[in-house]
Amino acid sequence: MKNQPEKIPEDLVPPGEYMSPAQLAFFRQRLEQERSALLENTRNTLEEIRGVNTAPDPSDRASMEEKLSLELRVRNRERKLLGKIDEALQRIENDNYGWCVETGEPIGIPRLLARPVATLCIEAQERHELIERNHRS
Repeated sequence: MKNQPEKIPEDLVPPGEYMSPAQLAFFRQRLEQERSALLENTRNTLEEIRGVNTAPDPSDRASMEEKLSLELRVRNRERKLLGKIDEALQRIENDNYGWCVETGEPIGIPRLLARPVATLCIEAQERHELIERNHRS
């Protein structure tokens, strides 16, 4: 069931209303749940690290270090996501969540469901990606 895109409840999308109090509450709860899950992952990783014993066998030690390295890279990405979640929660508090920081246009419910920390509407995001691709070339 996790693979199916989440849908916002129908009563949260009244015609002509965007970022109503009910919609903001929905996204606040979703962001807070994601934040809690990421913090739990961090706690679990810290417990894992504390419980690691150095294996006397070099190949076992190398395998354990590789696993730990991968785990730390994932946690680093999650740390960055935590910052974005905190920023999104702050935008909810400031009543500018769901609006493109570049154009001022609505980001859109479907995009926010897919990426609740989004700060750009699809058009602005595509422009940024195009500029980034051109700079890499």
